[in-house]
Amino acid sequence: MTDPQGSSGETLLFLTDEQLRQGAEAMFFAYRGFTADPDRILAGLSYGRAHHRALHFIHAAPGTTVNNLLNTLGVTKQSLNRVLRTMVEDGLVESRVGRNDRRERHLHLTEAGDTLERQLSNAQRARMRAAYKQAGPEAVAGFRKVLESMMDPEMRRQYQRLREGRG
Repeated sequence: MTDPQGSSGETLLFLTDEQLRQGAEAMFFAYRGFTADPDRILAGLSYGRAHHRALHFIHAAPGTTVNNLLNTLGVTKQSLNRVLRTMVEDGLVESRVGRNDRRERHLHLTEAGDTLERQLSNAQRARMRAAYKQAGPEAVAGFRKVLESMMDPEMRRQYQRLREGRG
């Protein structure tokens, strides 16, 4: 890998196909590690990753609508409805009718949903905290930049809205 300076001073990276393949493989294995702890917790409840993602984003944007959650998760309405139905029945999520538009359903975690979401997130944060500590602050900043750069423009906008608290 070489990194000469471009005309505007930015560093240009020239990566081989092999280096890119290794990066993709590392991402796959890191994702397995990142999801392993929550998967074990969820398996005991007969839930899966779709439930985890829904809990995460409802927690991140309390009161989000079903349509917003559909857009964020990029899943079908049918699959999201299955996930939400089980979580509502199990007392983890509450679906409230919209005040302005009664057709809208606004989603909120119940106390039990908050507890489960916190348990799942704590497991992932512990793994990330250990990895970040080992890698150091420059690597963490670079990692975040790589992840954001891999997002499609609309995904990046959704991510920014979420980070700004506009779910």
